[in-house]
Amino acid sequence: MTREKYIIEIATSDFTTTRSAVEGGADRIELCANLAEGGTTPSFGTIKQCREAFAIPLYPIIRPRGGDFLYTKEEFAIMMQDVKLCKQVGCDGIVIGLLNMDGTIDIVRTAALIEAAYPLGITFHRAFDRCKEPFEALEQLIEIGCERILTSGQQSSVVDGVELVVELNNKAGERIIIMPGSGVRQENIKMLAEKTGCVEFHSSLRGKEKSKMSFIHTAFGDSGESYMNNAIAAKEVAALRNALN
Repeated sequence: MTREKYIIEIATSDFTTTRSAVEGGADRIELCANLAEGGTTPSFGTIKQCREAFAIPLYPIIRPRGGDFLYTKEEFAIMMQDVKLCKQVGCDGIVIGLLNMDGTIDIVRTAALIEAAYPLGITFHRAFDRCKEPFEALEQLIEIGCERILTSGQQSSVVDGVELVVELNNKAGERIIIMPGSGVRQENIKMLAEKTGCVEFHSSLRGKEKSKMSFIHTAFGDSGESYMNNAIAAKEVAALRNALN
């Protein structure tokens, strides 16, 4: 398979990292805030600014908080409002994931978000990796109209979960896209492509860079929170694609 047939999705955490990912040749952006918590919904201003600045497909995550994927009715109402805002500004899709207490997919509310988002594309994120029965969940997500599933094969790293990813991709056929993520790097992406047969890959390539502040307060000189910013190196995005050659 030639590299042009592969899709590289990059998870970004703000406008600056999104710009770097686009410059590096990303095919699609999963736009988040708080990637250290697994990603939460970015601000409306961030979504709007990124939509206006970048022409590639933009999929904001719809996740009102970090933690688990069991949401209250109030949190679900927030998610519904965020979906409508993403539609309003012209996003290409959204990224969602909701579970029930027993580890099954929250089909009713997931379907409601999909309906509200139509015709936007839908990625079901790594809440899938916390569900009880992945093959049952696969069929349910196909049935309600998800476009793809982001998964690490129910392990913390997709390298460890690769065998389940292979099974999921074989079972999915042409009905839904299985997109490996979590630990995808230039050193392993070719192996993952060859072993799984998947053609879309997700990576965050998270890094840090020093603040450009000239004044550093002595009480906070060692504070990463104060003087380190999220960063993505455009060359690392390009390296992911080059590794698939």
